[in-house]
Amino acid sequence: MNADQKLEDGVLAPGLYLVATPIGNLEDITLRALRVLRSVDRIACEDTRQTQKLLNHFGIRTPTVSYHMHNEAGRAAELAAELKGGARIAVVSDAGTPGIADPGGQIAAAAIAAGVPVFPVPGANAALSGLIASGLPAESFTFHGFLPSKQGQRRSVLEALPRGVATHVFYETPHRILEALADVAGVFGEAQHVVVARELTKLHEEFLRGACSEIRATLAGRAQVRGEMVLMFHLAEAAPEIQTATIYQAVQALMKAEALGEMDALKRVARERGIGKSEAYREFQREQSKPRRRATAD
Repeated sequence: MNADQKLEDGVLAPGLYLVATPIGNLEDITLRALRVLRSVDRIACEDTRQTQKLLNHFGIRTPTVSYHMHNEAGRAAELAAELKGGARIAVVSDAGTPGIADPGGQIAAAAIAAGVPVFPVPGANAALSGLIASGLPAESFTFHGFLPSKQGQRRSVLEALPRGVATHVFYETPHRILEALADVAGVFGEAQHVVVARELTKLHEEFLRGACSEIRATLAGRAQVRGEMVLMFHLAEAAPEIQTATIYQAVQALMKAEALGEMDALKRVARERGIGKSEAYREFQREQSKPRRRATAD
């Protein structure tokens, strides 16, 4: 059944509607989204108070129910039972597309398992909005959601990213952006080109493009940083001479070319060559000691 098909009584077809809402500018709501939100039996919201502002703005009086990360599992089962009985339910996040780093995935899976139609109602999305205006390659990209809050886990995620394949897209919060940029610089070098998109579609929308160290310095120099952000970068393939060099030579080349610390460069070389860090470190030490032995012999 098509989502726009009407029933005999003139109401919307039964099913689950995943409705994208504006991420800032209210004019980004679609006509279809407004029609669906007016026509469904109720709206499941990440935050009912936040969604009510949007509904009040457009004069929509559809009942709402909470559906967020803390009650998602139980509420998904409850809503799926209603959907199976013929209900029309819309799901919205606070802003953007539900299911993309926001609640929505579990109810969609539950509805599909129950044989209920699931209809996407497309609209605003911060990751895509940031990407298309970033100036970075957009033919192939990977969305990773939010980086981990702990430095060790965050660095592990960054170190595992493939090079030369796709643009990497992350969400980041104002209170963690400086730490995230510091780790990007630590893993890939201070000269790594990054793009930070802030306050997308809002009055103070901003794109910061440049070397990681420069963008971090710009944000660190501000009294306050507001608004959730999209952090994006593309990792170039390792230079051929680094691939064919010894581990010691490759580490030295990375330290010089990208201002990496010795251990960060070593981890990069190990990852790119498909070997363990311990194995790479042992080989690095062996190669590092060779010049010293020759110098001592002379």
